[in-house]
Amino acid sequence: MNNFLKILLIFIFITNCSLHKNSKLWSEKKIIKEKQENIKELLKKEEKLSSEFNPNLKISLYSKAIDKSFLNNFDNNNGRTDFNGDLKNISKYKFKKIKNFYQYDPKILFYKNDIIFFDNEGSILRFNNDKNLVWKKNIYTKPEKKQNPILLFTNNDKTLLVADNISKYYALDINTGELLWSKNNVAPFNSQLKVYKDKFFIIDFENTLRAYSINNGNEIWNIKTQNSLIRSQKNLSMVLVNDKIYFNNFLGDISAVEIKSGEMLWQIPTQSSQGYDGDFSLKTSDIIADKETLYFSNNKNDFFSFDIQTGTLNWKQKINSNLRPTLIDNYIFTVSLDGYLTVIEKNSGNIIRITDAFKNFKIKKRKKIKPTGFIVGNNNVYLTTDHGRLIVLSVVTGKVLSIVKIDNDKITRPFVLNQNMFIVTDNSIIKLN
Repeated sequence: MNNFLKILLIFIFITNCSLHKNSKLWSEKKIIKEKQENIKELLKKEEKLSSEFNPNLKISLYSKAIDKSFLNNFDNNNGRTDFNGDLKNISKYKFKKIKNFYQYDPKILFYKNDIIFFDNEGSILRFNNDKNLVWKKNIYTKPEKKQNPILLFTNNDKTLLVADNISKYYALDINTGELLWSKNNVAPFNSQLKVYKDKFFIIDFENTLRAYSINNGNEIWNIKTQNSLIRSQKNLSMVLVNDKIYFNNFLGDISAVEIKSGEMLWQIPTQSSQGYDGDFSLKTSDIIADKETLYFSNNKNDFFSFDIQTGTLNWKQKINSNLRPTLIDNYIFTVSLDGYLTVIEKNSGNIIRITDAFKNFKIKKRKKIKPTGFIVGNNNVYLTTDHGRLIVLSVVTGKVLSIVKIDNDKITRPFVLNQNMFIVTDNSIIKLN
């Protein structure tokens, strides 16, 4: 009797949980197996990317270094900077401590030999080369100051153009700090600003690229890409090439627009819709460009090369980075978020060398460290980290030459002007010679 009951129970189980591939039991087993295989594949990829490749390969650059600000409106490819300092002489420009430092993504604007910056309450500060304050301007009311406005700005020869995350945009006389005009947008802003002739461009939280008049702030045209509830944790990027503007949005789409008319020429999605959930945290790098190609990467393990005319994908590499890459000669330099300096051949997309910039840090410590940005100088790569260190690597070999302590905590990427390096901390701008 007991045997009969056992057989009966087994029969019922098999009947109700058929081993047909469409059954729940089969499906769950299949899903588990697929997940395991996917995890194994992912681990393989990560292992491949998180290791040195051709570390002994020597690279020679032939193009001349440039000596200009990273934030130059027409500098779509930052290239090789004219910096070869010994990093020994340090001076500071002091200001009120910035709260939520990385949310602000502090940047320096250079005008002639002066520095333009802003503080936590929306004050714009212009310092001369002797660290003296030339002028200070704040247009915000007391309630607006309490919102800690994050300022975005750019300039031409006469005008400083400013926008913020509380929907204001305005213009100042760059020489005196005098307010020229001020207006409000329907949504806050979160992108780079770019200037072209009598216009400037910026993207707001509605994924809308807006073109404004520099003279009076009036809107000339706008073009809206797909809207979303997703908000980038990093300022959106754009470049200007041959009377066209190329930009990204919060969803990872890359778009091309005619500057004169505001006509959309093409738009390409770079991310699948499966990532659009509450945990979505896409961060893209700045876009860089030459006359034929756009390059950028993201923190979802993608590095893209797109044809600038058609938006056609040339190649895609598995590199996890939201740092601004650098294009020099036939090489693209980038640094992954786990600290690997990677050199890519720009036409083919082939990785030709990977070296470990964090190799001098202990394993437990390096897991907590993230790079914040880098520049390529005459002979060296200068890489900053979020624990206040500046790592110097050889361009030729990729090897770590030295590690310089800049601060105990948060620092920005390096900026270079007149063969001087500038790095922002949460309460000062540090100048290195």
